[in-house]
Amino acid sequence: MATIREVDVDALVDEVITEVIALQRDIHQHPEIGFDTVRTAALAAEAMRSAGIDVREGIGKTGVVGDIEVPGATRRIALRADMDALPMDEDSNLPHKSSIPGAAHMCGHDAHTAMLTGAARALASVRDRLPCSVRFIFQPNEEAIPGGATAMIADGCLEGVDRIFGMHVWPVFDTGHIGILEGPVMAQPDVFRIVIGGVGGHAAAPHVVIDPIVCAAQVVSAAQSIVSRNIDPQEACVLSFTQFHGGTADNVISEKVELRGTIRSFVPEVGATACQRLEEIATSVAKGHGCTAEVEFTEGYPVTFNDPEACAEARRTISAVTPITDEAFPVLGGEDFAYYGQVIPAAFLFLGNRDASKGIVHYCHHPRFQVDDAAMPIGVRSWVALALGAAETA
Repeated sequence: MATIREVDVDALVDEVITEVIALQRDIHQHPEIGFDTVRTAALAAEAMRSAGIDVREGIGKTGVVGDIEVPGATRRIALRADMDALPMDEDSNLPHKSSIPGAAHMCGHDAHTAMLTGAARALASVRDRLPCSVRFIFQPNEEAIPGGATAMIADGCLEGVDRIFGMHVWPVFDTGHIGILEGPVMAQPDVFRIVIGGVGGHAAAPHVVIDPIVCAAQVVSAAQSIVSRNIDPQEACVLSFTQFHGGTADNVISEKVELRGTIRSFVPEVGATACQRLEEIATSVAKGHGCTAEVEFTEGYPVTFNDPEACAEARRTISAVTPITDEAFPVLGGEDFAYYGQVIPAAFLFLGNRDASKGIVHYCHHPRFQVDDAAMPIGVRSWVALALGAAETA
């Protein structure tokens, strides 16, 4: 058994970083969406298996779990990476740009998978010096509700695990730092669908139709008062309309319009209030226009809550090799990592991924989002330090 200070962490990272970057490039060029992460999962499984790590495939449909067992260990921690890409196109000139139309790694999950694979291989090389057993969880379908975490949990990925940690590349602060926050760090991302029904007809005779487009526009406008007038200004909440669909021709007024969007908050009661008001506004505005309104809500992932003791463990171990930034703050994005935290203590960490000198400034889900190569060794180093230092804070 060894402590962080008795192992050359940088040397361990140097041994694997070339293959980590190559793997990230490979996954980036061949993105897979949702649960269809078959190729990506196979790459992670083979990399771990070749390092002598026990591997189980087909967990949570297409997930992978690897285990380094330490004889006599009294603890097991888990490190998790998501594998899925987004259903969007990439706008870049990178040599490893996505080769799949309509699919792209614009949220860094390619780097998450590659970094955790590298950390697993590095830790396998010093398994006789590990203070605790370590589980590596590679999860599909983080991006789409209901997510992939619940399927992984149902297949036993947390059995025997004491704490779990996740990490996300984060373009909010500069490469070279890790952000660790206690308490709620990511929001509950509920989604909504509103169908406004009217009476269609010729665009030249609007007086004999009931125009759902005008009505829907009024719904969008009226809903902007929900956060500013119905939510306590000390509470964080966002309501965003992200889709507006209606009509098929220039000279036809459509029969219906579909609106879609999201409501996000850190407090379930706040989100519930926003949902209630949106339904009330949509139905009332529709009635005033002589239209109908069908309103549907889909509950998103729970609030991602970072356990204080898990954060303290991460901070004390990782700070030995990586600077901890004070620039991290809670965000209204959603993460199905939250489900793991409902079962065992969990902490979700933010890895700096911003370098203006390289043009790496775009936020997650932007078509020109890019992973900074310099961030990946820091991510691997942080994972390795966390595993090596686990016994120091048990």
